[in-house]
Amino acid sequence: MAGLAPFQRPRNAVTWLGNENGLRFSRYGTIWSSGTFELAAAQDAPSCSLEIWLQPSRTSGSNTLLAFYTQENPLQFSMHKYHAGLVLKRETEGDQHRREVIGIESVFRENKPVFVTITSGAQKTSMYVDGRLAESFPRFRFGKDCTGRLVIGTSPVGNEWWSGQLLGLAIYQEELTPSQILLHYKTWTTQGQPEVSGDEHATAVYLFNERAGNIIHNALHPGIDLYIPERYSLLHQKFLEPFWKEFKPRRTYWIDIVTNIIGFIPLGFFFCAYWSTVRPIKNPALTTVVMGFAVSLTIEVLQSYIPTRGSGTTDLITNTLGTFLGVRLYGLKAIGDLIAKFY
Repeated sequence: MAGLAPFQRPRNAVTWLGNENGLRFSRYGTIWSSGTFELAAAQDAPSCSLEIWLQPSRTSGSNTLLAFYTQENPLQFSMHKYHAGLVLKRETEGDQHRREVIGIESVFRENKPVFVTITSGAQKTSMYVDGRLAESFPRFRFGKDCTGRLVIGTSPVGNEWWSGQLLGLAIYQEELTPSQILLHYKTWTTQGQPEVSGDEHATAVYLFNERAGNIIHNALHPGIDLYIPERYSLLHQKFLEPFWKEFKPRRTYWIDIVTNIIGFIPLGFFFCAYWSTVRPIKNPALTTVVMGFAVSLTIEVLQSYIPTRGSGTTDLITNTLGTFLGVRLYGLKAIGDLIAKFY
């Protein structure tokens, strides 16, 4: 019960703001692009710029704001809120797995919208906040990564939802200049839409001005729209993720490990006792440990279909260890003598 709740995909917690443009994201909320973004064929040195106008509901916690997903590389590029900071990540799959991370601090403040621009070209990636340069990163470039399905509000592969308001979003296949960035900031925040010219190669501008329905239209026609699914789900649900990839140097990670070990100790104790005294079988200790592994494996497989849960081998190891400790606890002489009094 504890491993499989809530047993289904919850309703997608994305709603329109009502009397103003924008969407409100709450616990378990996400939207997707209706199609895949592609690089322009004429781009020799791919460039990309992203503009996102948003207001997180809280500054604590780590969440995924948006990501570009492909089946070959599910986390090729993602944008995260890390407490009040902004973090960008690039991942390269294959024989040489590589992860690049950059970020800036003190971007998000409660009860105040923030206009963030990320622009990347052949030489560097720069981050702008409210039209002003915050920092540049010469060794980080993501121009070719603005491709695939766009996922907003959570990670494509894990439950990393964020809460807040999304007021505007735009994608350009060009490295925007400081003057263009400042102009977009001023026109979008005062007029409700950016002043876009043809040489900026805009591929998508989402004004979130529909205020109803489940489609966010691309203001550039033809273009790729955004879709609000009825149920919260992930594009790429993980299945038995290796434990070395699940490791996170966080306090919550170790709390989960201890919880999973303790949670399976009663299973190991009582089933070993049952098969030793009530219905004796050959080698009850080994049978109980194998059963604990099987129960844990069943839970992890089923969790791969529930977006609010994670399917990984760490729990498989800790649950089996908990079962083993329960068997060992039953094997203590004092415990055995106590149980023997009742049979």
